[in-house]
Amino acid sequence: MDDDDADYMQGSDDEDYGFDYSDNDDDANESGSVDLENMYYKAKSKKDDDPEGALTDFRAIVDQEEEKGDWGFKALKQSTKVLFLTLHRPADALVTYTQLLTYTKSAVTRNAAEKTINGILDYVGAGGVGKGKGANVRVEVDVLENFYQATKDALENAKNERLSVKTNLKLAKLWLDRKEYSRLSRLIRDLHAATSATAGGEDQQSQRGTQLLEIYALEIQMYNETRNFKKLKEIYNATNDVKSAIPHPRILGVIKECGGKMWMGERQWRKASEDFFDSFKNYDEAGSPQRIQVLKYLVLANMLTGSEVNPFDSQETKPYKNDPQIKAMTDLVDAYQRREVHSAEKILRDNRSTIMDDAFIRSYIGELLRSLRTSYLIDLIKPYTRLELSFLAKQLNVEIDEVEELLIGLILEGKVDGRIDQVGMRLELDRHQSLEKKRYAALQNWTESLESLHAAVVAKTGAAGRSGADPAGMVEAFGAREDRWS
Repeated sequence: MDDDDADYMQGSDDEDYGFDYSDNDDDANESGSVDLENMYYKAKSKKDDDPEGALTDFRAIVDQEEEKGDWGFKALKQSTKVLFLTLHRPADALVTYTQLLTYTKSAVTRNAAEKTINGILDYVGAGGVGKGKGANVRVEVDVLENFYQATKDALENAKNERLSVKTNLKLAKLWLDRKEYSRLSRLIRDLHAATSATAGGEDQQSQRGTQLLEIYALEIQMYNETRNFKKLKEIYNATNDVKSAIPHPRILGVIKECGGKMWMGERQWRKASEDFFDSFKNYDEAGSPQRIQVLKYLVLANMLTGSEVNPFDSQETKPYKNDPQIKAMTDLVDAYQRREVHSAEKILRDNRSTIMDDAFIRSYIGELLRSLRTSYLIDLIKPYTRLELSFLAKQLNVEIDEVEELLIGLILEGKVDGRIDQVGMRLELDRHQSLEKKRYAALQNWTESLESLHAAVVAKTGAAGRSGADPAGMVEAFGAREDRWS
């Protein structure tokens, strides 16, 4: 027995449709069932070596079965598989699949029907990964639409709303993977309309909330890929309003990953880091391989915050610290925290496949190196009062223009007290002026404190004229003493 037949051996767990069977002619029915079973397994044994002969035998089973039942259903399932995966005749496969769908209303259990439909749509959507010449050929969009439309019509006829929504979600994921955004947009509108229908009890509310988050996850990915950040933020905020839902952790992982990318675009590194961490935890819980990529995004965002906390210190991320895909990022974190700009650059050069080949990470590496070079530059100039820009450029291994740009930024931000002599191409640091500014600020604060105290005394005693206190004079005298001390 293989996986194709395993679903039908679980009758005790399946839903039944309440059919009543007569005891009359039981022996005849059993004999006929045995004959059909033998025919089925004989036909199935021919699938690889004689697919055309197998199809003929499967058709004979369907024709000989007096009423729609398990063996006819399984024969149609195998016929669809042979036609689509082995013989690569999707139009003929659609004919047998459409006939199979007529069995799902009453001939087989709902559980078996759903598993079969999902299995067929999976390999149709995957493009027909099978045997023989022409395998792995990308299936045309029209063929996919025909399979899904036939499924949709059958499910509406069977009034199976739950599976209908699940099937549309599967199709939406397929359109997203194929970047068929116009088709995806139309389908998302239909899904929203179906989900916004009047809900019943608490269980239905929870189910609809869960479906809504799945729709939002697809929608937010579409807007992320099409760079529509305004709509992305609208959907991201809308996900926070969904209360009654029990979504799969993978869905939350998707939403938080796109949220993190959104915050990165707005240069809000800390919020991005928080969302990437939540995304990583959800992907990890779901067992999704995407957790590794999101962990890289988390490390990137954490470094851009300037945080001294190592992201691999947490209980959730620590097990991945020595993962081959992550090792380069952990080394990059160490270099960043030690302000070793040259080591960081070497790590990026030597690990292109694990770091730089990701377009999202690559788009922020310039920002990361700028931050690292800025920190390195601040440490480098501390002991000096004057430095040649050419010397700084050589130390940073960049052009003089880039050093000048970095210094201008630091001066404007108040992180460096100095000026650039563009004639001599030197940085001149105002150490003495900086000290005088600090002294002046201290004196100013002391003056304001004395004046406040004087005003309070006057208000309380009314003896301003008799006090003989002159705050301004006291400050002037103190300033004169300061001059002598300096």
